[in-house]
Amino acid sequence: MPHLTRRRFLNDSTIAAAVLAAGPGASFISNATAALAADTVASANDKLNVMVCGVRSRGNDHVRLFAANGECHVKYICDVDEAIGQRRIDEFEKRFGYRPKFVRDMRQGFDDKELDVVTVATPNHWHALAGIWAMQAGKDVYVEKPGSHNIFERQRLVETARKHRKICQTGTQSRSLEGAIAAVDYVQSGKIGDVKLARRLCYNRRKSIGEKGVFEPLKSVDYNLWVGPAKMQPVTRPQFHYDWNWRCHWGNGDINNQGVHQMDVARWGVGNRLA
Repeated sequence: MPHLTRRRFLNDSTIAAAVLAAGPGASFISNATAALAADTVASANDKLNVMVCGVRSRGNDHVRLFAANGECHVKYICDVDEAIGQRRIDEFEKRFGYRPKFVRDMRQGFDDKELDVVTVATPNHWHALAGIWAMQAGKDVYVEKPGSHNIFERQRLVETARKHRKICQTGTQSRSLEGAIAAVDYVQSGKIGDVKLARRLCYNRRKSIGEKGVFEPLKSVDYNLWVGPAKMQPVTRPQFHYDWNWRCHWGNGDINNQGVHQMDVARWGVGNRLA
């Protein structure tokens, strides 16, 4: 297994389809449109074995989408919170009739030569390393937004995908919204002139995250594994499975939580030039 060291554009209904259409062994980092147009399509007689990492919230959507696709088999559900992972497997069995294997450590799945696809819906600080390890192990990867905790890590993802000739996609979903597509087409048609600057705003009132404190990690969580490649820090916010967004070691605040969607549309609108 790799050593643990410290230191996108998919519609919700097409995550599985995009990976399937691109097929094992493709060599690009791309959006869903290119993936769906790829020449290599999985045989109808084959099933792609899938592992989903991080299944409390968004990752559970991945699980359901892949399980509902007849060309996929959800082989692993991975979560450092054993209580959540086991609950998801019980729910999965009731709905789909079989039980995926549960692993806390994603590397156990990466060691499986029969595993084809890995999706990553963990906290931000795990996104890049999980994707890199998966591609090094020969898997194609879908990484939830943001593609990485920082730009340096994102560059390493790109390099790894090219080196190992694997698919690595990241998702921001806004490019699948009909209204956004129509607006960008209108802007790029030149009807409002040569657009050189774009600003995107999102008004999304949130509750206060409260006063800083020191809290015990959940007993069902392997906290050392959860921290993973980040610097070991105490838990200082009460909502363990979401408040990591507001800690710079693990998350990026709302700029890389909600803001990444707005920045993506702004860059898209001006032809992917920096805006």
